Amino acid sequence: MARLGSRTRPAIVRVQTEAHAQEILAVCTAHGWQVIVGVEPDAPEDVSDVHTLLAPEPFSARPPPAVGRNAPCPCGSGRKYKKCCLPAAAGTRSTHPENGET
Repeated sequence: MARLGSRTRPAIVRVQTEAHAQEILAVCTAHGWQVIVGVEPDAPEDVSDVHTLLAPEPFSARPPPAVGRNAPCPCGSGRKYKKCCLPAAAGTRSTHPENGET
C-alpha cells in the first residue's frame, strides 16, 4: 500500500471555510505531502489524515525470531544451539567452548 500523503494516496481533508483550507494546504505543501481539500460549509470537518501525517504512530519492532535447537548457535561458535548455549539458557550445566568445556 502506498504511503499516506503520496501522489498515489493523497490525504483527503474536508473543512468548512476557505481560510482553513488554505492553512491545511500550506502545512501539507511545506512537508511535501499531497492533499485533496474539500470545502463543505454544511458538513463536519474531517482533518484526520493530516493529523495522522503530523503525528504518525510510533514504530513497533518485532522481537527477534527464536533460535531453533538445530540452528547454528548465535554466539558464533559454529556448533548447533542445542549443543552450545541452549543448556546455559535452560539453566543446566554450561558447555560453552569459551568456558573450556566441550
